[in-house]
Amino acid sequence: MSWVGIESDLFDGGNAAVTEAGSSNRPDKPFRKVDDEIAQLTNLRSGPPDRQRQLMPRKQQLPVSPVRMLAGREGNFSGRGRFSAADCCHMLRRYLPVNGPWLVDQTTSRAYVSQFSADGSLFVAGFQGSNIRIYDVDRALSCEFVLDVVYTSMSPIVHIVNVRSATTESHANVTEIHEGLDFISNDYRGYSFGIFSVKFSTDGRELVAGSSDDSIYVYDLEANKLSLRIVAHTDDVNTVTFADESGNLIYSGSDDNLCKVWDRRCFIAKDKPAGVLMGHLEGITFLDSRGDGRYFISNGKDQTIKLWDIRKMSSNTSCNLGGLRNYEWDYRWNEYPPEARNLKHPCDQSVATYKGHSVLRTLIRCYFSPEYSTGQRYIYTGSHDSRVYIYDVVTGTQVAVLKHHTSPVRDCSWHPNYPMLVSSSWDGDVVKWEFPGNGEAPCPMNNKRVQRQYYYSR
Repeated sequence: MSWVGIESDLFDGGNAAVTEAGSSNRPDKPFRKVDDEIAQLTNLRSGPPDRQRQLMPRKQQLPVSPVRMLAGREGNFSGRGRFSAADCCHMLRRYLPVNGPWLVDQTTSRAYVSQFSADGSLFVAGFQGSNIRIYDVDRALSCEFVLDVVYTSMSPIVHIVNVRSATTESHANVTEIHEGLDFISNDYRGYSFGIFSVKFSTDGRELVAGSSDDSIYVYDLEANKLSLRIVAHTDDVNTVTFADESGNLIYSGSDDNLCKVWDRRCFIAKDKPAGVLMGHLEGITFLDSRGDGRYFISNGKDQTIKLWDIRKMSSNTSCNLGGLRNYEWDYRWNEYPPEARNLKHPCDQSVATYKGHSVLRTLIRCYFSPEYSTGQRYIYTGSHDSRVYIYDVVTGTQVAVLKHHTSPVRDCSWHPNYPMLVSSSWDGDVVKWEFPGNGEAPCPMNNKRVQRQYYYSR
């Protein structure tokens, strides 16, 4: 079939890609209308030009086909004589990485972390068996040891590995030279805690970490010392991230059910945030920033992803839940109570809520899709039910559900430039999903027998 034929089937009313991905057939309607501003910003980044839509008045709700986009460029309808970044995103965002999967690696150890490097040339995966594997994307994700790695375990020490040193062979660097960064300040010697989350700043000069002692830590890599400790929450800080490239704003999420915003330029009082965002009914497992210093998403143990606008934050965390949570439940051991699925926080400050995936047993991660190729049009997440879910930011629709694994998918990563997504699971499989694929036959469904074990793991 020609490319035009494939494109027509997939995006001019057909649902071949959706069916192949195994996604929900739910109609393309929002379960809760997303905030007009974030919808407009998303559409500006990933939507077709107005002039193109005017050429197809009866199909304005559908994506403009590449043929029409090319004709519009040749006719210079935009007046620029070329595609804008939004035009490119509109072309690329329709090619979701849902074909496959193709096996990248198969181990006997649970995979906990899997991420592409910022430029997409490398991929790193971390496993429970104390192994970190690094893959060369340009060599079809073959295993290589060529990346700067930062990792941590349940201790106050973060290890950084610079394997691109000109004086040391890469493999030796990975296996031998691991520099330990001590996150215990001089005032708290003899005190210990575990680190649940660690992130680089955009410029690579700092690390921010969330810990089991309810705190946020910032480490200055140039000065090689801890520069800031904030007692941030009343429970474990499971996730932290810098809000944007400035490094001034930090977002944090905790088992106290709160998201907090910290502005390092203007601490009003010791350990006091710039604002608090309420809406989750259970603890927060992961945060991802949109990178604009305004919007971010959170994954929660209440089985939802929430989209936040920090301009809606408040300084007051007092909210009468009125016995809303009248059930006993622990995400480490139990299924989520059916009676809790339709509960709503009475003081919910979120912009939108996305449901369908499952957050149990471990700190499952969620992300915005890449800006370059999709205009951050989608949100994607792993899930306890062994799948990867992709949601449309604006409509809330599940646009794809990727099925292969037989155990929880804790992490997954969308390539920053290509229609490629890699998922990793507790079943030990690391697999890639692509559009249109690499010409090879996908790997068969994973039929390994996995005994369900209910024990806690971060």
